[in-house]
Amino acid sequence: MLNIIGGIKKRTKLDVPIKNVRPTSSIKREAMFSILESNALKKKIDIYSNRCFLDLFAGSGSLGLEAISRGAKFCYFYEINKDVVKTLEHNCLKICKPNNFKIIKQDITKSLFREINNLLSVIFIDPPYTLVPFNNILNNLLKTNLVSKDTIIVIESEKKIKINFPSLMEIEEERYYGKTKITFLYMKAS
Repeated sequence: MLNIIGGIKKRTKLDVPIKNVRPTSSIKREAMFSILESNALKKKIDIYSNRCFLDLFAGSGSLGLEAISRGAKFCYFYEINKDVVKTLEHNCLKICKPNNFKIIKQDITKSLFREINNLLSVIFIDPPYTLVPFNNILNNLLKTNLVSKDTIIVIESEKKIKINFPSLMEIEEERYYGKTKITFLYMKAS
């Protein structure tokens, strides 16, 4: 079992599929949200109020649901595994109302994000460690009008993976937790 660690649904238990997922641990989620909130405060950005999040390779949905518990208006979840989607739907209905989320059952590595109608505040990208789709996903996001100068992109990857980011993006911060690297990206100031 996995728990929501902050916000109005704190301590709510989330179900985790037996296989095909690697949920982000409570320690890493707490660190991610602390960094997100701290950086947003410095930049005078409210990442939650009337804002939309995107949780790619959603699995149990712990990242997007944590955001909703903390005040995000809406989250899009991308998950392709049918068995995992059942658990994700169940978890979403535990944490929020149906008008606070949308699950998109699609291969994210090929997505052009046409299902998303709102500007995104935070994007979580947490694929299986054996998959390195970052450049393709980031380039496809840049082709949309969903990313602004205030959008924060959080990537969870294996520590040893070197990611070449699009030139329009810059690393704000990187943190390491065991075998995991968490990277926070922003659009470069123009």
